[in-house]
Amino acid sequence: MNQTLQERRHNTGQLIQELLEERQQLWSQYCALSGMQPFASGEPLDIKIQEFCGLLVDYISLGHFGIYQRLTDGSERRGRILQAAEKIYPRIVQATGTAVDFNDKYEKLSGEALREHLAEDLSKLGEELVLRNDLEDQLLAVMIS
Repeated sequence: MNQTLQERRHNTGQLIQELLEERQQLWSQYCALSGMQPFASGEPLDIKIQEFCGLLVDYISLGHFGIYQRLTDGSERRGRILQAAEKIYPRIVQATGTAVDFNDKYEKLSGEALREHLAEDLSKLGEELVLRNDLEDQLLAVMIS
């Protein structure tokens, strides 16, 4: 194995570890935010949502630009990864869209407008993130094997 390949695999391993750590932080904040229900006025919800949206975007970006970019730009050559990605990645993209939509909606809302649909939107986001995590784990397992 040449040095370039070793470095690339090492870097991929580090990115995967970072993604998993960010995912854990995201779920921690998600659970804390969900635990605030019912979302009564007077709670520091605006700040919590901003923090959550920031971490959500960081997590999504790291996956897309750090790990999955090799799949989308054609630089991944390992056949088993490409086969897995062909099945899995389109659904990851769909879940990513749900996360981006959530962020776009909630990064600018405050007060009662923030609370109006938050419970149902947070639930929908949670379902998509669970699915994304499951698919992501499948793809990451192939990438590190």
